[in-house]
Amino acid sequence: MVRLSSLASPLNHGALAAAVRSGTPTLGTFIGSASPIAAEVCAAAGVDWVLLDLVLDSGAAGIMLPRMNTADEVAEAIRHLRYPPAGDRGVATYNRACRFGLDPGALDRANSEVLGVVQIESAVAVGNAEAIAALDGVDVLFIGPRDLSHDLGVPGDLTAPAFTEAIAHVLAAGQKHGKACGLLVADGAAAAARLEQGWSFVGIGSDSTLLAAAVTAEFGRARTAVKPE
Repeated sequence: MVRLSSLASPLNHGALAAAVRSGTPTLGTFIGSASPIAAEVCAAAGVDWVLLDLVLDSGAAGIMLPRMNTADEVAEAIRHLRYPPAGDRGVATYNRACRFGLDPGALDRANSEVLGVVQIESAVAVGNAEAIAALDGVDVLFIGPRDLSHDLGVPGDLTAPAFTEAIAHVLAAGQKHGKACGLLVADGAAAAARLEQGWSFVGIGSDSTLLAAAVTAEFGRARTAVKPE
């Protein structure tokens, strides 16, 4: 039996942010089905994080900022993740992030507990990667492979020199400033390879792609036993 009142805060007291900032590799997946059941299945299966399209007051452990191209854009966006005077996030304690008013201290911890993930999805952003990585409040530089490859003129070709050189530059920029670097991959084998290269915030597919791949693989195996008439 679990004593409900003893459960951790929604942010788990910044456990994810602490792991990422300490250089601990983490693996997650994207939830695109808007299903709490799918998210719970992924959590039960052992992923370190799931990425949802929600807001901080709902208790998210961090925010991913898409299509950030310059350090100025990132600096402005990061302000929205922090309470005044460091930022301009709206202040309230009656939300889930503050355990509905039962944990007012969450306001004091939030600025250090919330993770800031910046997506690098264009050639311009790659060129500004070092300036972005140098910003306080940026914890992760995250490559959107499809977006970046299209912007580089090699749509979907993740082996093209233009793409591999770009992501190597981002990884170097992040490592220089002590920031985690991440990207989205299709499967576990690709994730393992990226972890070995130094990427430490790796997303493996999404709930729908993982489900589709699992169903395709298992039903494909089963159908090999079905003999055509």
